[in-house]
Amino acid sequence: MAALTALTKSLGYHCAKRSKISTFSQNFPSHNSRFQTLRTLILEPSLSESVKLNRLSDYDSGIVEVNLDRPEVKNAIGKDMLSGLRHAFEAVDRDSSARVVMISSSVPKVFCAGADLKERKKMTAAEVHSFVNYLRSTFSLIEELQIPTIAVIEGAALGGGLEMALSCDLRICGFRLKSEGGSLLAPIFNSAGGTQRLPRLVGKSIAKDIIFTGRRIGGRDAMSLGLVNYCVPAGEAHPKALEIAREINQKGPIAIRMAKRAINEGIDREMVSALDLEEECYEQTLNTKDRLEGLAAFAEKRKPIYTGE
Repeated sequence: MAALTALTKSLGYHCAKRSKISTFSQNFPSHNSRFQTLRTLILEPSLSESVKLNRLSDYDSGIVEVNLDRPEVKNAIGKDMLSGLRHAFEAVDRDSSARVVMISSSVPKVFCAGADLKERKKMTAAEVHSFVNYLRSTFSLIEELQIPTIAVIEGAALGGGLEMALSCDLRICGFRLKSEGGSLLAPIFNSAGGTQRLPRLVGKSIAKDIIFTGRRIGGRDAMSLGLVNYCVPAGEAHPKALEIAREINQKGPIAIRMAKRAINEGIDREMVSALDLEEECYEQTLNTKDRLEGLAAFAEKRKPIYTGE
């Protein structure tokens, strides 16, 4: 079976029909489970201590950060972390005040090491199948969020870690020299969307080359291939991601959501149908207070204050 490569240390519309959600009956909570949305750092031990949801405040209100924090296994995704990721993104999906999401890591020199293979080794074939289905649907949930998502890749993104980054709208990576650790790739095929999202991002031929060979990819190469949107010096991926998030946060949220929908849905349509979709999305912005605010701000030569109405 072809291997899905990992991107490394050198290295960030909501669908009309939500992907079918699969559950891991013994270990994962149901899709409908809820917890209180807070305006400060959320730590839910009953969900997962390895995933932290942080809603920024004041000037940055509207920016949400999902932080991976499982240093003992380099953010490898096990049952507990996957449950935490699912709950975090379901909470974001329900939060009407959220305008942009950043996925980052608090573990130095690593974004996500992929699946927790030690835990995986103890699973039965049926449990592995359920786990992978839940992982795949969770990454689809990230992709289907109405608001923009940014993967902050400051370190290794291996296997499922790369697949999670591919589920985001934008990817920003920190570049490291070979003398600082170089590139580290783990050829793994996790069946969590990599074989489908990678060719859609970089093209079929390049995706096959990467997947078939397990080729090492540095930050600069990833940038030239279109795998990441920005490649910055090591340690600067998070500040760059926050800069981009702030730019998005200042724009009209309804227009941003409609633009994301038009792009995501329209890309696989014939041009005539895609243009009809664009018109439909544009019409959703016409009778909004935000559109009138944008026009007024332009006339008055001031920054608009969008409310999402």
